Amino acid sequence: MDSHTAEALGAAFAEAREAEGPVAVRLAIYADALRRYLPVYNASVERLVSRLNQVGAGLSAPDVGDSLPPFLLPDQHGRLVSLAELHTTGPAAIVMLRGHWCPFCRLYMRTLAAAHIRASALGATIVTISPERQHFARIQVAEAGTGMPVLSDISSGYALSLNLAIWVGTEMQSMLKEMGRDLSQYHGNDHWILPIPAAFVVDRTGRVTERFVDPDFRNRMDVDRLVAALERAAATHQRDIAEDGPL
Repeated sequence: MDSHTAEALGAAFAEAREAEGPVAVRLAIYADALRRYLPVYNASVERLVSRLNQVGAGLSAPDVGDSLPPFLLPDQHGRLVSLAELHTTGPAAIVMLRGHWCPFCRLYMRTLAAAHIRASALGATIVTISPERQHFARIQVAEAGTGMPVLSDISSGYALSLNLAIWVGTEMQSMLKEMGRDLSQYHGNDHWILPIPAAFVVDRTGRVTERFVDPDFRNRMDVDRLVAALERAAATHQRDIAEDGPL
């Protein structure tokens, strides 16, 4: 990537980061810049997304009404966090991200950081999960300016349990390496496996009450929709406690 392209994409990222409106607006600004300034890379992205859609990638991920598989993963401080401890104290949103190197994840993480404050007021929690090592999780947290937990799913074991793990393919692997994004350095392995971006809201039993899955990583769950789902789950949580007592 030459300096002119890098500068143009940097300006587009800054514009997207400061843009008003839904997160889709911010993501669209950067997606348009990619099409304009990195057409070869963008074409590779389109082929990857087309391949994933053709094979129905993500369709078998947990759906509304399903129980989300359990996990026990380290956060950015090395503390082990389980799904059980999250949803037994209130509703939780589990968000799958690609990593700190992905501009779309960085933009979304910044929006999630603000949503995390709203969620905390409800007694709810938002956590993100990526296949990166803790060092890079800490980078992501610092940039977003949040204490929100970022969990490390090394070797993508949890993404596999959700049927969301995908191999990027040789073409995308070559493209990312040329752009200086060597996932093997971030993941600590040579698998080149990423999660399909997704978000799951779970109630106090671990049951999914809201879901977003899209093989096109340029799209993410609307944050207002996510918080609204947490509000509904929190209201149900409080009503159940009043009627039946704590679990």
